[in-house]
Amino acid sequence: MDVFSGHEQVVFCQDKPSGLRAIIAIYSTALGPALGGTRFHPYATEEEALHDVLELSRAMAYKNAMAGLDLGGGKAVIWGDPERDKTEPLLRAYGRFVQALGGRYYTACDVGTYVQDMDVVARETRYVTGRSEAHGGAGDSSVLTAYGVYQGLRACAEHEWGTPSLAGRRVGISGLGKVGKHLASHLIEEGAHLLATDVSAKALEWARRSYPEIELVDPDALAGADLDVYSPCALGGALDDDTAPALRAKIICGGANNQLAHPGIEKLLAERGILYAPDYVVNSGGVIQVADEIEGFNFERARHRASDIYDTTKRVLALAQAEGVPPAVAADRLAERRMAEVGRLRTIRLGSEL
Repeated sequence: MDVFSGHEQVVFCQDKPSGLRAIIAIYSTALGPALGGTRFHPYATEEEALHDVLELSRAMAYKNAMAGLDLGGGKAVIWGDPERDKTEPLLRAYGRFVQALGGRYYTACDVGTYVQDMDVVARETRYVTGRSEAHGGAGDSSVLTAYGVYQGLRACAEHEWGTPSLAGRRVGISGLGKVGKHLASHLIEEGAHLLATDVSAKALEWARRSYPEIELVDPDALAGADLDVYSPCALGGALDDDTAPALRAKIICGGANNQLAHPGIEKLLAERGILYAPDYVVNSGGVIQVADEIEGFNFERARHRASDIYDTTKRVLALAQAEGVPPAVAADRLAERRMAEVGRLRTIRLGSEL
């Protein structure tokens, strides 16, 4: 099977003087220019980097479709250690490769990249979002990513328990990074009991200092803990053949991308009576935030749009129940339907296109 199956364009980028090695993958522009963040990560091999960007770009197409955006799906990865390899020349070289695509791809922040990095990239391309507020951008997109996950979790709670309230519920957050921190704040404010874990000592120290009521547990113990909700908020693949059978939670809803390690995990979760909220549905608040920059950023407008994740999640869960399929399958069907129905309109040629 062709590894690029379904992708419109995959671009390998290299600038030896700056050390840049990057891959930009555009999965679909059926709904508009592709939008997706740039991940800066020390992949073990180029094959691993390629696999990640292909999976992430496909997920972005579905995420943007379900978020109601007129944007397609794309993603980029920079192969390297962001702590050691990230420099101004490297980021600006990357920006020139983005510019060379002529607007087919808009980039933004992701794991290993931050708003200040996007400000540097933007010195070479105008096709960049997630910039700092000082430069007219939306700032940290993790704010609305976490808010959207929270809205999705409320929808799951209502579906499972008849009320969107999470007060008193035991919620386990795996990963206290940019998104996990904000999600923890929402849940503590509502009165949930939080358990959390992270491989970063800095993140754990933040939790001890900011919210001493959070119960910190070993990373290997969280999935099997006595939880109402398990919330993966770190890297992808958190739900695998070892984790899925160990879960005791009734709901899985988190901010991480590509949580299912491979196809079939969603069926295993459904068979065990675990409600899985498709990650690209509930974590779309960040892309909603950065997409708003394209028309001139307004935080309240973006936050209002991110609030719709509550209703979108309910629609996915209702379709899954009606059709007897896992929520991940229902979400895919809705996303594919929108890409096909709206994308078809491009066959109606405008005068400027004739």
